[in-house]
Amino acid sequence: MSYAIDTWGVDDAPPILLSNPLGTTLAVWDHVVPQLLAMGFNVLRYDHPGHGESDVPQDLSSTTFESLADDVHHLLRHLSVPILFAWIGVSLGAATSIVFTMKYPRMVENLIVCDTISCSPINEGAVDYFQPRLDAIRKAGNLDAYIGETLNRWFGRPWLDANPNEEIRMRDLMHDVSVAGIVTCCSALRSQSFDLRGWASAAGGHVNHAQLLIGQKDTALRQSMEELRRDIEGGLRNKTGDNYQVVFLEDVENAGHVCFIDGLDSFMHRLRDFLQIL
Repeated sequence: MSYAIDTWGVDDAPPILLSNPLGTTLAVWDHVVPQLLAMGFNVLRYDHPGHGESDVPQDLSSTTFESLADDVHHLLRHLSVPILFAWIGVSLGAATSIVFTMKYPRMVENLIVCDTISCSPINEGAVDYFQPRLDAIRKAGNLDAYIGETLNRWFGRPWLDANPNEEIRMRDLMHDVSVAGIVTCCSALRSQSFDLRGWASAAGGHVNHAQLLIGQKDTALRQSMEELRRDIEGGLRNKTGDNYQVVFLEDVENAGHVCFIDGLDSFMHRLRDFLQIL
């Protein structure tokens, strides 16, 4: 299986990996990359299975967060990147970062986790909200309705109406995702094996520092993000004793689920403050 990857910067700069939300491609980070380059970092981006130019596995139901983490490990080996200075992940990309950091100790120095659920609906004891979306996608045979519904859920109609160029950009890059890509990545999100509450503390024990960010308007995820913050900080505490870095859950002002889009200025302010103290 082949993956789309994208690298920017110079080889000897500290590498930062950007990991996308479900249903988007690496182009979703286009406004963030120049700012990280200006800060002196090397930026790596990649696409999840079935997103952009990345392939999908033969068995769409075989994707798990462990297999997604393994795929990133192969990518980093291919690029000869032994250690990441930081991993910035949002939603699906944030969950992958925690699993990767747990599974591959000391390969990520600093972890930035944004707007992710902490476990699959089955582990939360909740209704499987992915199922009706997948049923609608399969029935339509395309992502047109899914993209419209997702953009409204992420950003809200008023923000989209006020930012038509961004809506067009997001629609265009989301149309570079295949139906199979959504299905296979949702397999990981729906899996009984997906439970970050069992992994976040271990991940925290393998990094030097962590930052957790949440879109101010992404209220549905606040409890799960606070649980992850507590667990990651617990892992840091166990690793470093009294000298551990306190981990805060910080709001990205005026932002929704994909907080680096509608909350770009606030997101970069929070991120820049964090990276500059490391």
